[in-house]
Amino acid sequence: MKYMMFVCTDPEPDTDTRDEPDIDVWVAENDAAGRRVQGMVLAPESAATTVRVRDGRLLISDGPFAETREVIVGFDLLECADLDEAIEVARTHPMARRGRIEIRPLADFEQ
Repeated sequence: MKYMMFVCTDPEPDTDTRDEPDIDVWVAENDAAGRRVQGMVLAPESAATTVRVRDGRLLISDGPFAETREVIVGFDLLECADLDEAIEVARTHPMARRGRIEIRPLADFEQ
């Protein structure tokens, strides 16, 4: 099953920096195991453009749509047997300690 893993900042990171995981090791391990299909770091939120259409009019604004202190900084597309495996993959990501991880299954419209 495929899961989208959104990697986000968090204003309250873990203060325990002992044994902090290395992102390069995390990527290599999950790539080798076939759990990480693709992933990228995103450009800063200042590079974001929000596009909306309202009453037939195109509305474009600079920056992200949501005004929050948490920002999506990257993503990984995962291939996991189930949600438990996806949670375990997310748990070991460095940003699970410094930020937060959101996991969402991809919708399966063929079922």
